[in-house]
Amino acid sequence: MKSIYERVLGASFRTLHPRMQERFGFNSQDGVASIGKGVMERIWYAKWASAPLLLGSTRRIMFPQAGENIPFTVANYAYRDSFGRETVTWSRRFRFPNGVRKFDATMIYSPERRRIVDYLGTKQHLAVDLALDVSPNGGIHIRSGEQRFYEKLLRFRFPERLTGVADVYEWYDDAAGCYRIKVDVNNPVLGPVFRYAGRFQASRISMADKRVPQEALPAREEFRE
Repeated sequence: MKSIYERVLGASFRTLHPRMQERFGFNSQDGVASIGKGVMERIWYAKWASAPLLLGSTRRIMFPQAGENIPFTVANYAYRDSFGRETVTWSRRFRFPNGVRKFDATMIYSPERRRIVDYLGTKQHLAVDLALDVSPNGGIHIRSGEQRFYEKLLRFRFPERLTGVADVYEWYDDAAGCYRIKVDVNNPVLGPVFRYAGRFQASRISMADKRVPQEALPAREEFRE
């Protein structure tokens, strides 16, 4: 079975750097996870965005804190959720001097939308369409698209001017012998919102029982995509 990323990229997946194929090429049947550990060389946020970022941080969606050389970890587990969808966790931990900030998401492949849908936070209230392509350096570029909010019977689509468009670049740096990541979140009207850039090492670990740690799982699952 193909990973959700290979399913979207198709033949282009094989043009990724081999180490990138390793990180993005496993699925729930493989019994492995990708665990990364490194340093965020810079984390930045716009002061005007403090309030919405603080609200988002209560559900592990970004946060209003900046710094340099911040240790971080990222844990990617593949599993089938309660609706039978192939799912990959993105469980990030940023260890600031005054405490740990958390930024979590779960990604699924949506046959209906023919793309990956990213559920941000712990309760999957925010669903974001993702577009993927392969960068010239063999890395992966992920760009966010339409954003939808779901809460009980409530559902609505965010107007573009109220959202942040995220561009995520991840690649393997052969010269430095590490993975690198760069994230830019920009509002189409107000400009930059949140940014970080760093480096890390990542390796696959075996999951004999294929059980995902509770900490990496969402507290609530949303069936609407």
